[in-house]
Amino acid sequence: MELNDLFKSHGIDPKSVIVMRHRPIEPELRKVLPWLAAEHPDTYNAYQQSQGPRLEKSMQRAQYVASFIGHQPSKGLFVGLYKVVNWKEYPRQKFWKMPGAKQLQTFGMLETKREEFLWFNLPLTEFYSAWKGKLVITWPGNERSWWRWAERNTIPIGAIHEQSLLDEKMPSWDELILTWDELPVLPSTWKAVMGQWRGVYYIFDESDGKGYVGSAYGSENILGRWLNYAATGHGGNKLLRQRDCTFFQFSILQRVSPDSEANEVIRLESSWKERLHTREYGLNVN
Repeated sequence: MELNDLFKSHGIDPKSVIVMRHRPIEPELRKVLPWLAAEHPDTYNAYQQSQGPRLEKSMQRAQYVASFIGHQPSKGLFVGLYKVVNWKEYPRQKFWKMPGAKQLQTFGMLETKREEFLWFNLPLTEFYSAWKGKLVITWPGNERSWWRWAERNTIPIGAIHEQSLLDEKMPSWDELILTWDELPVLPSTWKAVMGQWRGVYYIFDESDGKGYVGSAYGSENILGRWLNYAATGHGGNKLLRQRDCTFFQFSILQRVSPDSEANEVIRLESSWKERLHTREYGLNVN
């Protein structure tokens, strides 16, 4: 079976469809794009609503955009079929103030020097919506050619999985490293797990290499504590208030049992401060 067979079965002419396989060159954006597709569809759509001059001209002739993420070499993971309704021209300064574009910029999306952009209105259709994150295609030819007219290409259906592949497997707690920008867009499956974790965590400021040791227990747990940093940038800590939170990275030094008493967690926190010297040379004041 081919992708064009699916279009034809729904009365969609493949001549009217542009197929995109998104794989951002920016490492941070490439990491979070599946998260955005799964749970932040407006931000994901903002990524594809503006394109380069050549693709702009093609999109003005298209009726649909079939959107995929390049999750593996020569493979594309289905996100959805978007209808091309209309488009508007925006100056560069206004473009980067738009909510979706602004958030993408926090994940390292590079600015171009173009003074004007076309912003396409791309509402999501119901086309095989149940297969979002499950349908995998084999991308034809050179991967660097990341968009194609559907009618001009043979795009085989490689697999249809039972579970969405957009829900990336969570790393082990001792391998987990998150940036401050990633905290608000964590997958729900990750948050469900982290909501059960208690222990001692570390905030590393990559701007100068200094660190902060903290602990989480009680009703907040590590997830609640980190989401507080996501909302405030400092979590109420004196020295962190004076810093740019966009340079913060979060990791876990030690997990403890859910039954651990607060005094024991605080003792472990103090021990880590001593071993990492974060009182003398870091960002802990006590």
